[in-house]
Parts: sequence; structure tokens; C-alpha cells
Amino acid sequence: MSDTEARDFDIVLVGATGFVGRLTAGHLRDHAPEGTRIAIAGRSRDRLEALSAELGGVAAAWPRLVIDVADPAACADLAARTRVLVTTVGPYAIHGGELVKACALAGTHYADLTGEVLFVRDSAEAFHEVAARSGARIVHSCGFDSIPSDLGVWETARTAADEGAGQLTDTVLFVRRLKGGLSGGTIDSMRKQAIAARESLEDRRAMTDPYGLSPDRAAEPTKADRSDSDAESVRTGRVRSFAKGLGSRLPVRRTEDGHWTGPFVMASFNTRIVRRSNALLGWQYGRAFRYHEVTDFGSRATAPLRATGTTAGLVGLVAGLSFSPTRRVVDRFLPAPGEGPDEESRANGCFALEVVAGTTSGAKYATQVAADADPGYSGTAIMLGQSALCLAEDDLDSAGGVITPAVAMAAPLIERLRTQGFTISTRRCPD
Repeated sequence: MSDTEARDFDIVLVGATGFVGRLTAGHLRDHAPEGTRIAIAGRSRDRLEALSAELGGVAAAWPRLVIDVADPAACADLAARTRVLVTTVGPYAIHGGELVKACALAGTHYADLTGEVLFVRDSAEAFHEVAARSGARIVHSCGFDSIPSDLGVWETARTAADEGAGQLTDTVLFVRRLKGGLSGGTIDSMRKQAIAARESLEDRRAMTDPYGLSPDRAAEPTKADRSDSDAESVRTGRVRSFAKGLGSRLPVRRTEDGHWTGPFVMASFNTRIVRRSNALLGWQYGRAFRYHEVTDFGSRATAPLRATGTTAGLVGLVAGLSFSPTRRVVDRFLPAPGEGPDEESRANGCFALEVVAGTTSGAKYATQVAADADPGYSGTAIMLGQSALCLAEDDLDSAGGVITPAVAMAAPLIERLRTQGFTISTRRCPD
């Protein structure tokens, strides 16, 4: 950004009065370097004033900006005043478009918490080239969706390459431990996407395409490619190999080490972000890179039952959110946007994920991404706050465009998260 000195702020946090917004504001208050020019923004001046009093300290003096995120002129004015704009206002398909547009045009870096495939697709199609020309880094998904996945795979690929082990092949993220809840905003985004998928065939196809967020879809594998590969396995007599491949696609299955796995609720989005990173990086992870995410339910006798029950619950949740009559029933039991757990519950939250990857040399690597923080709340606030500071403070070599956390910030953000108590470490597995 050539006019950074003329801008009023280094960071503006939009949606600061929401649940995760307040947590992010608190993190910035405690961890932003002295002299960082921060402002908080939202729809209600009264709520902004109350937040300032609640935050106290240096945050009490932060400017408070009233903004209607549906107003193009207001979004353009705000983007022109700051170097980095961070927003927690979702669902982003409804409340994010004008902010992305304004930042892309103004050369303003942008970060959000979206877990919406359709929003990222629309953002990339409309503004990737605009942001590339202006130098704006438009970085979606800077929370639990999808920083652990994106940075975990990037760090695995980097370590394997540095050790001369080649590129990645079959790669799986295992959710080893997860304690905490999904935010009301995340649930609302799921609700809106379920409705969109039911109402639009085009949107449904986009959401079910594993490579739907790739910047070069024609260069990615197709369903026909995978079907041809399976058929060839049968024709050449590799029945056992075919059966193993079929089993690997079942929602509940037993791994070679005796653990039972089932679906991970965020996998359908995270996997597409990781694949977009690979393509934006020139297929740095490898052309043979194949990626999915699962929840590890352990090896106890009850594990297959828990995995099956979770799978049925997820299917029921998506189905329930897709139809108006059942949606009204399901909504009674789900958190609303802006709602979240109390401080004691958040303090007990934690997560531990492990990326396990094969390589073209035959070596195997495992990367742990873990933190003693509630994934959907305090953990996400740390990830978003540090993403904002990384975009504002660090000397990044990434180009502008609608990019991913791994493409935009990678190593600098990993180091920042480590200083916040996150574990991000890679080891080579024994042969």
C-alpha cells in the first residue's frame, strides 16, 4: 500500500461488539505493540461505547466507528482509512461482500472468520484480480476455520521439502482432541449454506466439488479421473487395493492402528481452503497431494458407536437446517449469532489436531497443531488477532489477491501463534 502513512489506522476491527469480536478486541488490547493504531467498529454507537468501557486500558481510547456494512460508500470510506480491516460479522455471504470489495479496491489488507464455501468462491471470482493489482491481501478463514488445517499442511510440506523427502501424497488431518463449542455465527453460516445448497443446483455443485475453490479448476482432478482410477484397479485385478480405497471413503472406518474415525464437521470447508493453497502456491505440496480430515474416536470398544452416532448427528443437523419446518425446531437448540459460553467454559477448551502425510520419497511426517484454548472462541480470537497483527506489522513477501492464511502469512503467523502458546511442530515418523 503506497499510502499507508496517510491512513488513520493500522487495524480496524468490524463487529467488535459481537461475542468473538469482543474476545478479539481484548486480545489486540493485550498483545498489539505500543503505538499500534486500532479502531473498533460496529452498528451501534452505544454498544461500542460500552465495549470501550469494558475493555479499559489502552483500548478505552480507541476510536469508535459506526458502520453499516451493507453501505458501499461507508465501506469504501472505512477501507481507505486503514491498513488492515478485520471483520467478525457473518454470515459473510450477507454481510461481507461490500467490505471485501472496498478493501480490494483500496489496497487494504483484509481478514475474516468465514467458513462459507460460496462466499469464498464469489469473493475470489469477483475480486482476486482486483486485489492482486491493488496489493490487498484478502485473507479469508483466519480462525479455527481454517488456520490449523492450512498452516499444519504448509508446515508439513515445508519440513518434508527441507529434508529432501519430496512432496506430499496422501495426507490426513486427524482431530485427536477437541473440547469447546461452535459459535453462533458458525452455526448461522452453516444454516445459510444449507439453504443455498437446497435452493440452487449451481451452489450445490460448488459446495460438493472438492476442488471448488481452486483458482485453476481445470488443472485439478475430476470425478471422472477418480472413477477411472477405481475402474482400472478392478480391471487389473487389484481388488484388494480397490476395496481399501472404497473403505477409506466411508464416513466411519477403522484405521490401520485400530482407531475408529468419523467425519469432522469443518472438513468440507477446511479441505477446500488447503487445496486452494496448494494451487495458489503452484502445487507446492505436490500434484499427487490428496487431502481429507477426520475425527479420531480412539480404539476403545465404544469408539465405533460414538463415530456412528456423531455421523448420524451431523447428517441430521445438515438435513434439519435445510428444510424450513425442521429448521425452526433445530434452531431452538443451537446458539444464536453473538452468543457464546461463559469464561469458565472457555478456559476449559482445547484442541489437538495432527496432520499425517506420506511423501513421494516414501517418508512419512506428522505435524501437531494444538492449543489450550477453546477452538471456536478464545482460540479463534487469538488466531484472528495475530493474523491482523501479522498483516499490519510483519514484512510479508506474499502478493495481493484473494488468498489463504498459508499463502499470505505462513511462517510469520506460525511463529506468532507459537508465542501465544500454540504447538505447531513436525516430526518424521519411523520407517
